[in-house]
Amino acid sequence: MNVSTRRSHLRETAKSFSITGSTALLLFLFLSPFAFMVFTSLKTQEQISVIGGPIWPAKPAVYEYDGKQVEMYTVPMNTCVGSEDNNSNNNLALIKKGLKESTFVDPDDPDRGEFVCAVSWRSLSRPWQFAPTWDNYKRVWDTIDYPRLMWNTTMYAVLTTIGVLFSCTLVAYGFSRFDFPGRDFLFIVLIATIFLPAFVTLIPTYTFFQKIGWVGTWLPLIVPTFFGNAFDVFLLRQYFMTIPRELDEAAMMDGASRFRVLWSVILPQSYPALLAVTVFHIVYAWNDYFGPLIYLSTSRNKWPISVALSTFNGIYGAQPQLIQAGALMALIAPLILFILAQRFFVRGIVITGVEK
Repeated sequence: MNVSTRRSHLRETAKSFSITGSTALLLFLFLSPFAFMVFTSLKTQEQISVIGGPIWPAKPAVYEYDGKQVEMYTVPMNTCVGSEDNNSNNNLALIKKGLKESTFVDPDDPDRGEFVCAVSWRSLSRPWQFAPTWDNYKRVWDTIDYPRLMWNTTMYAVLTTIGVLFSCTLVAYGFSRFDFPGRDFLFIVLIATIFLPAFVTLIPTYTFFQKIGWVGTWLPLIVPTFFGNAFDVFLLRQYFMTIPRELDEAAMMDGASRFRVLWSVILPQSYPALLAVTVFHIVYAWNDYFGPLIYLSTSRNKWPISVALSTFNGIYGAQPQLIQAGALMALIAPLILFILAQRFFVRGIVITGVEK
């Protein structure tokens, strides 16, 4: 291997390591709040309030001496009387506290008895034992009636997703495949609704649903999804336009109707876009707070988990471990969905890339 080849190989290796290291650092920074949430959810109130405690759920190590639980500290052995080990630090049980000298017992050598070390106990660090509190999740489960909330949220997410897929697919198919007067103008008007703040239409919409007796039911949240929305229509339309029209013409020459073309030609090639719409809307519905709060405020048994968690957080605001446990329990289903959908995203990209 000549010098130039070796240098090129070293540059490629350094570049690879730098990219990998940067990616790992970004991943660590991105996941650190999630790790903090997990650790906090497994702590007790005392573990959270203790000064100098680790970020992970832990309790100070203790040792039973003369029928009592005594605290343990990490002590330099070269400060202890009669110690032959001058280079190590041992975890010792503190028997008597002192400003200059403290009395300890070695749990690994209890026969040695009590001995004095020339250290102030306040300057010593403490060993910690991993002590997760799984009971936090059980308390949240029992307090907020988690199964009922999961059922309400799942039903809301699934039914609205069906409505979005049904309506947005038809509208996007019409805008991408049909030529009719004013098509482009109507599409611009549709896209313009994205910039319309939801609060502008809140009062008239709520008044309308109240007049027809839908407030307090799921209908104001589910029925509108069967009339499409601009964002998902735009996404599906743009994807449908990438599918060659020659496939439509070939299918119609074989006697296929417009709906048969949609069902047999367009949809089988649009799984990545349809899956993206599905994941986006399920996550949106799972996190939706304002809509259920407005229309279901009088029907507590219909609350989704977003509204129930907000109320739960207001009651247990002084216990962050319970709040974090509840938030993690609400994250489980969307997280599993994203992990499963990620594989289908990649498969769809590979398949469409090979075919086209």
